[in-house]
Amino acid sequence: MPNAYVGADGTWSIGYSFDKPYSSLWTSATLLPALQGTARYVGIAGISGFDNPEYGGDYGRYKDKVFDVKLQLLPESDYFPAIAVGRTDLFGTGLFRGEYIAASKQLGDVEATVGYGKNRIDGHFAGARWTPSQHRNWSLLAEYDANNYQEDFRASETFARGRKAGLKTGVEYRWGWLSMQAAYQQSHSSLNAMVNIPLNEREFVPKISEPGYYAPSELPVRPTGEEWRSNPEHAKALQQALQKQNYTLVSMAYRRGTLILNLGNSRISEVGRAVGRAVRTALYFAPLETRTIKVTYTELDLPVATYEFFDMATLRDYLAGKIHRERFNEFVLVRSGGPQDRIEHGHDNASLATGLSEEANLSVLLSEDGDIVQLRKQDSLLNRFKIAPKLGFYFNDPSGALHYDLSMASNIDRRLGEGLYLNTSVGATVLEDVSDVKQSSNSLLPHVRSDVAEYKRGGKVKLFKAVLNQYYKPAPDWYARASVGLYEEMFAGAGGQLLFAPSGLRWAADISMDAVRQRDFKGWFGMRDYQTITSLASLHYRLPYGVTATARAGRFLAKDNGIRLEFKRRFRSNVEIGAWYTRTDGKDITSPGTPSSPYNDKGIFISIPLDSMLTVDSRSKGSFSISPWTRDVGQMVASPGDLYGLIEDDREQVQAFDGLGNFAEHSSESGRPEVDQPIERFTPWPNIKLRLEDSARVFPELPPLVKGGLLAGGAIALASLSDKRWDSLISQRQDNRGFKAWNSFGNAAPWLAVGGVGMALALGDERLQNTSFISLQSALAAGASSMLLKQAVGRSRPEGDNGYWGRISGSKSRQDSSFPSNHAAITFATLTPFASEYDAPWLYGVATAAALGRTAGRKHWLSDTVAGGLLGHVVGQWLWTAQHQNSRYQTVFDFGRSKAGVTINARY
Repeated sequence: MPNAYVGADGTWSIGYSFDKPYSSLWTSATLLPALQGTARYVGIAGISGFDNPEYGGDYGRYKDKVFDVKLQLLPESDYFPAIAVGRTDLFGTGLFRGEYIAASKQLGDVEATVGYGKNRIDGHFAGARWTPSQHRNWSLLAEYDANNYQEDFRASETFARGRKAGLKTGVEYRWGWLSMQAAYQQSHSSLNAMVNIPLNEREFVPKISEPGYYAPSELPVRPTGEEWRSNPEHAKALQQALQKQNYTLVSMAYRRGTLILNLGNSRISEVGRAVGRAVRTALYFAPLETRTIKVTYTELDLPVATYEFFDMATLRDYLAGKIHRERFNEFVLVRSGGPQDRIEHGHDNASLATGLSEEANLSVLLSEDGDIVQLRKQDSLLNRFKIAPKLGFYFNDPSGALHYDLSMASNIDRRLGEGLYLNTSVGATVLEDVSDVKQSSNSLLPHVRSDVAEYKRGGKVKLFKAVLNQYYKPAPDWYARASVGLYEEMFAGAGGQLLFAPSGLRWAADISMDAVRQRDFKGWFGMRDYQTITSLASLHYRLPYGVTATARAGRFLAKDNGIRLEFKRRFRSNVEIGAWYTRTDGKDITSPGTPSSPYNDKGIFISIPLDSMLTVDSRSKGSFSISPWTRDVGQMVASPGDLYGLIEDDREQVQAFDGLGNFAEHSSESGRPEVDQPIERFTPWPNIKLRLEDSARVFPELPPLVKGGLLAGGAIALASLSDKRWDSLISQRQDNRGFKAWNSFGNAAPWLAVGGVGMALALGDERLQNTSFISLQSALAAGASSMLLKQAVGRSRPEGDNGYWGRISGSKSRQDSSFPSNHAAITFATLTPFASEYDAPWLYGVATAAALGRTAGRKHWLSDTVAGGLLGHVVGQWLWTAQHQNSRYQTVFDFGRSKAGVTINARY
């Protein structure tokens, strides 16, 4: 039985449970402080997955994918319990669907829960957990199980038919991240084991093997500026010292007292720490006259961030821990890198390779980059040769519940010039049974993904990827990529991407376009007949709590057009958990899709940075996703080098606080927000409370309120005199194409208006954000008021035969009544604050046209739209009058210089 707790923010649990006849492999995460999601892969003993042995004989028992969600409405306090609502089996087949509300309270050593459920949870339930204060690792549990097992899927054929609601008891043991529960009831015993991982811890394993920063036993003799320029050995010595610390593409110049460095790092995950170690090293070799050090951090030759240090004595003192960070920040400038920060070194690699003392050796490495074992050779020019095993799993095909694919993958990456890279991947299959899939794809869409089994039956040795990428940075906030080659196992093509990522702001936008052709099953250079052009525009927005929302719109692989929404949360450990949902015009009717309700692509993904689990720092990540693997709708081609993914981590680090992170790596920095990276939280109540007080203060008094009501009533009465004539005029033109378009505009107007306001709120300046916030409040207030009036009036719509002031049929909900028009109320309420703030009366014309569009489809009488429009205008004007002085209160998600959280500035 559920309780009302959702676990500590960022808790990720993985477990296995057996409760006859059900077994579950499950994972659960507290995605936000009050939101918990759970995914389960449930097997049902006693019934087979498929009745036809030729079709699904190896599948075994019946299995189902289940997704649950729980939302905590109120946290526990001293006097009140925690209260939560939840729903089980939210998507898909709904075999275990249920809804519940639960309340939980800690009473001394006892945690008590009461609740009520519907559907599978049938009625009241309760439970208690006793954790003795002397033995905190142990707990005794008892609960009343209210599940209605007799109504479970094919319960008459399984052990579920003998299970009944009743008392269960159990014992729990916890040790660190591990815990186990065993339960007993009248018919059988149950078992659950799990591991709980706190994702909001900075790291899980101490960095006991991390190399220290550069500190030579013998101090090098620093040259003068003239000696540095005349003798290249001085620059070469610095270059070698940096390359031994995993710095890549190291180039440098010395100009009029400024030492300029361009570099990246292949191992250190934090930009600030990488720059700090580079500057610390440079101080040992810099010319004596050096007054400024300028470091541009790069990714694949793209300048991401530039750090300028203007006082060498202050820099040395801070690195030695002699001065505070606030003093040091006075002599540091951190900004977005631009093309002007690049050091020109020609189109060859000669200057970059100057400091290489020896070729990188071919080495066998264990537990490196997430691989059990790998054979690797790489250098500081980002040239790499690597061989490592690769294992893939495929779930839930009728031919078998679990398929696998074990191969050896060889990657060869070469830097051919500035920003020009060749990436290749060759794989040889060792063991696999994906090719045993018997069921051919029955998708009615072009088979862009669903023929995966055919690809696995192809050649044992394949060229998975051979792509040439050219990266550019034409301006400080702009990034570009051009690509050509074999993108992935299934598609080859040519295309590009353009990214705009304005520094200091929360959003970025990109557009990508690729002309692709489907590769044949053998996996070399043969092609199939299918080809298409994909084009996607994407907007990325960073929200509080480390959440990033991405919306992609355009043309997908199967020539379907639509939108894909992605949400992911990055926890303090840098582990990311996310999900996506795609809706396109592609009609995927493969089960569980139907012609009336086509399937829409969706899935979840997890990305795990290995530095949180290794004894040394690492930039490597392990990623996996769970999604249907034989679907064609809403599919994207694998990007040969996604620009936003390339710079996202670096950009967030540079924009956080002062952008220096753990720059100096000394004890005085520990505990500072710049180093510990606190969670950015959203606390809007102070701002909302102030706005409510201001709105109440300017609410009209009774006399003007009555006068306004009488004027509005008169306008509505006059409009009602024309209801019949207007509706007669409209009804004669229902087949007119212009009237149909007018109706469509009226239907879409509130959604377009609210969506546009949301964009303005996210991307605009302070004035635009404040107006947008007022607009959304107005839409909400007007919509709620309109719904209340609908309940009171209950007027029938024009398409009925009840007359133009007839009552709505008793079989229909009053929310479907005609007076007033919700669409008109919301449209006017949304646009009125902008019309007033920016002196744009033409917006009223747009709102009027949209409102009358509802009459064009005979969804409303003329007087309904007049009433809705007046309601929306009055609400919008009232709230704008009360709150339009944006300097009085500002809500800012501060994740910038020396700030965290939400700042509320109230000025009186």
